[in-house]
Amino acid sequence: MVKRTKLINGTKSGLVTAVDVGSTKIACFIVRSQAQGKLEVVGIGHQVSKGMKNGNIVDMLAVEESIRAAVESAEKMAGENVRFITVCFAGGKLDSKLISFDVSIAGHEIGDADLQRALDPAWLYAQQSADCKVIHTLPVGFSIDGNKGVRDPRGMYGDKLGVNMHIITGAKAAVRNLELCVQRCHLDIEKVVIAPYAAGLACLVEDEKDLGAICVDMGGGTTSISVFLDNQLMFADTIPIGGDHVTKDIARGLSTPYAYAERMKNLYGSAIPTASDDHESIRIPLVGEDENEFSQVPRSMLVGIVRPRLEEIFELVCSKLNSAGFHKVTGRRVVLTGGASQLTGLTNLATTVLDKQVRVGRPINIEGLTESVNGPAFSVCAGLVQLTYNERSEAVFPMARRLEFSGNRFGRLGQWLRDNI
Repeated sequence: MVKRTKLINGTKSGLVTAVDVGSTKIACFIVRSQAQGKLEVVGIGHQVSKGMKNGNIVDMLAVEESIRAAVESAEKMAGENVRFITVCFAGGKLDSKLISFDVSIAGHEIGDADLQRALDPAWLYAQQSADCKVIHTLPVGFSIDGNKGVRDPRGMYGDKLGVNMHIITGAKAAVRNLELCVQRCHLDIEKVVIAPYAAGLACLVEDEKDLGAICVDMGGGTTSISVFLDNQLMFADTIPIGGDHVTKDIARGLSTPYAYAERMKNLYGSAIPTASDDHESIRIPLVGEDENEFSQVPRSMLVGIVRPRLEEIFELVCSKLNSAGFHKVTGRRVVLTGGASQLTGLTNLATTVLDKQVRVGRPINIEGLTESVNGPAFSVCAGLVQLTYNERSEAVFPMARRLEFSGNRFGRLGQWLRDNI
């Protein structure tokens, strides 16, 4: 165990430590900024996740040990001890909503103090139910005296400053359990970030975030959705189904051990059937049988188990997007990422079910990643790093004091879309 005798505040040392607490793995990146704003990974650690189920903690001690092992592995590689981390919240029951309100500015020039007053989060926190915790309060657009589409109102004049705010909340108990696990590792949380937000930041290029794109992060226990438009996160949600459910379907359907089912999924699994599947046989061991005894099954049987579960995931993604009103307004671009997105034929299936152009995304804008951690499975961890550096380098607006609401939630969403698309 690394002895934490010299603790380093990441904001002073220039280091960012990001920890992705997922259902199948826990990953840690320690990153240092280089010249011209480039980010270089100096420490990497990852461990098999224990004590997590569908993005939620079910065994505190097991999760604590996994986090500790991943962080200490990254510390050893970086040659640094760290204390402050940015951690990912991948649990379910996310609530993503857009709200609108106006703040009186009495006709004078809008300055930083006016923005601080308009974006002060005290009122927003007070409006949440007791079982919810605010994770993100993101301003996505401004208006002055009813004139929409203002990106930065500072230096402008008007009587009323309008704000469109994206509020994301999570289950209070689930967030508190995550915070407690981190504290028991003798670490402090610099920021909690939802998984879909981090995945989108890591994988989407600037044009995709500007013109509109959907990022689908397919993890082991959950699949998360993020919608970016006009360079802002507009919607986020999670589905409690992921790649691990495909593995369990294989294990049950073919009566084979879980570990071998995972291997079969990665080596022979496919989302799209082919003409040769019936003629290709796969040897599998059976649960409880002698380890030298195998059964022969056609590959078509494996594909027949894998495809329905993946179709279910994408149909649920469609349902979430339709319910929120974002399925059609974000264009035709979908980016798949996460460990489960690497399955053969998945992009073709996603294209068919979602009726959009689909590609697989991996971390961008971060240097020093080895081949083993430069894939879609580590997108969330890379996104945590990018968001933390962005917030350190840019002016951070605090959030709202005197707020006035008008209209219902879906009316405000529709109005915002009409004004900005």
